[in-house]
Amino acid sequence: MGKSIRDVMTSNPTTIGADEPVTRAARMMRDEDVGVAPIVDGDRLVGTVTDRDITIRVVAEGKDPETTSVREIASTRLVTIDPQQDLDEAIRLMAEHQVRRLPVVEEDGRLVGIVAQADVAREGDDSQTGEVVQQISQ
Repeated sequence: MGKSIRDVMTSNPTTIGADEPVTRAARMMRDEDVGVAPIVDGDRLVGTVTDRDITIRVVAEGKDPETTSVREIASTRLVTIDPQQDLDEAIRLMAEHQVRRLPVVEEDGRLVGIVAQADVAREGDDSQTGEVVQQISQ
């Protein structure tokens, strides 16, 4: 078995509440230098919003980012991974669902981390990295 997700994930990611404005999510992503804002209710993951979501669902649609909540543009059908699973499973999920980031969620729904394509590149072997990048990009 390869490395566990817990060993390679970014722990305790900064999160945002569902009723916060999109501008707050954008500033958080800028300040944290990340491309995703996990949306939580308490400590339970309820959705995500990405920099691309903001561009496509707010800016391109002419919505006001000060009055649009992250709930309105959030992705709620999420592909997640358990921290006990291994890096090979993350690679498989990323490729299958063509996603660059996977929220890491405990069985009770509590968000504990994020594993990103960059983590795969850093921790996986070169052939795995090339394969996942190719499949995500299709």
